[in-house]
Amino acid sequence: MKTVQEWEKEFGLQIRDLRLRRNLGQVELARRAGTALNVVKNLEAGKGSTMSSLIKLLRVLGNAEWLLSLAPEISISPLQMISVKPSRKRATREKSLDV
Repeated sequence: MKTVQEWEKEFGLQIRDLRLRRNLGQVELARRAGTALNVVKNLEAGKGSTMSSLIKLLRVLGNAEWLLSLAPEISISPLQMISVKPSRKRATREKSLDV
């Protein structure tokens, strides 16, 4: 299992790669996102950032959908699916008319 620092570094490298693919400098990305240059530098270096800054950067980079994998829509949990069983239906016998 990766450490927090390893995840931060890997994520920072991915942000940097996205920025370079979009042909943006750090200054331009920070300007478009409305953040400080240090935010971009720290995030790319794996030093972390606030959630707000991360969202702003991902929006500018066109990858805000990454956030959906962190917080997917909740429907019904697998445990609830197990506990919700349909009621059994049984055929009824015809009653005999013997009196």
